[in-house]
Amino acid sequence: MHDFIVVGAGPAGSRFARSAAERDHDVLVFEHGEIGRPLACSGHVSTDIWEYVPADVRDELLQNEIRGARFHVDGPETDGAPFYKDEPVSNAIDRVGLDETLARAAEQAGADVRDNHTVTALEERPDHVEVEVSGPDGTERHTARMVAGCDGPRSRVRRECDLPQPAEFLHGVLAFDSTPDHEAFVDVHLTVPGFFAWRIPRGEAGVEYGLAVAPNDDVSDRFSRFCDAYGVDVSHRCSGAIPIGPPRRVIGRRSFLIGDAAGQTKPFTGGGILYGMRAADHAAREIDPDRPKTLGDYERAWRDDLRGEIRLGRWIRRAYSLPTRLQAAGLHALSGEIGVHMDRPSTLFSREQLRAVLSPSEH
Repeated sequence: MHDFIVVGAGPAGSRFARSAAERDHDVLVFEHGEIGRPLACSGHVSTDIWEYVPADVRDELLQNEIRGARFHVDGPETDGAPFYKDEPVSNAIDRVGLDETLARAAEQAGADVRDNHTVTALEERPDHVEVEVSGPDGTERHTARMVAGCDGPRSRVRRECDLPQPAEFLHGVLAFDSTPDHEAFVDVHLTVPGFFAWRIPRGEAGVEYGLAVAPNDDVSDRFSRFCDAYGVDVSHRCSGAIPIGPPRRVIGRRSFLIGDAAGQTKPFTGGGILYGMRAADHAAREIDPDRPKTLGDYERAWRDDLRGEIRLGRWIRRAYSLPTRLQAAGLHALSGEIGVHMDRPSTLFSREQLRAVLSPSEH
C-alpha cells in the first residue's frame, strides 16, 4: 500500500509529490495525459518561481523578464497607465517545461510518476483509499493511505470524495502570436466584465493574448474582438476553467485538495502556481498518512498562510468593476514606480511601496 496517491502532475501535484517523497513517504502520481499538455495556463509568474526549480534549468525555462505593466481602460490604441520597477517583477516562462521540470524533480526525490493514466473511480475507506485507473495496459487498481487531489478546477477527486467546489469559476482563453517580442511590459485591459484581458511578451516564443470572463459570457467572441483590436492572427488557442475562491473545506476522511482543485488562486489574476506550491509544502509537512486527524493541520496551515493575501485579492478585484472614469483616475494617480509583489497583495502596505508612492516619478 502506498502512503499517498497523487492525482495530477501539475505544479501543485508534483511539488507535493517531491516534498512528500523527500520525507521518505511512498508516493504514486497519476497524470491523465502527457505532462504539461495540453497547455491551459498562462506562463506569466513572479520571480519566486525559481525557489521551486533546480537552478540549472532557469535559462532553459526563462523566456522574458518583465519589469512592469500598462493598465488600460480601453483598447490598445492608448498608452495605458504604467506601473514598474527597475528590476524584473515577473517572468514569462515555458509553462509546459515548468510542469516537466517539476515532475522530474518529484521522480528524482523518489516519487513514482506515471503519465497517460486516468483516474476513473475513487473510494475512501476507513483505513485506506482505493483508486481505479485507466492506463496504457488497461484498468489498474491501487490502494493508498491517502489521496491528494491536484487535478485542476474540475477535480475528479473533489467530486468522488464529495468535497465542496470553489466559490466561483471563470472561463479563461489564451492563444499565441509567434512574432518575437522582448518588451519588458505586459498590457492589462480592464475592459472585460468582472475581470481583464492581457497581452504578455514572451521573447522569442512570441506573444500571449488572453482573457477571462464569467462562463455564461461569450468568451470566444470577446477574445476574437480583443485580438482583432491588436491586429494579430493567433494560433494554439486553448481554454479552461479558472477557480476563484477556496471552498469552506478542502479535506475529506482520507483525501485532500491542493492547487486549482482547492481554489488556491489569486482572486485578482486567477493565477495559482505559487499559491498551490506553497500549499503543497504545507500538506507535505503537516499530513501524516497514518493519522487522518493531521488533515486538519494542513487545512489550518495553508489557510493561515494564504487567507490574508486571498482576502486582499478580492478587494483588488472589486476595482475591476468600478466605473471607467474612476478606474482611469485611480490608475493615473497611482501609476509610476511600485514596490509591490505580484503574488502578495499585502505588499501594497509595505515600506517599499510607501517609498515608491512618495518618491517623485513621471506618470
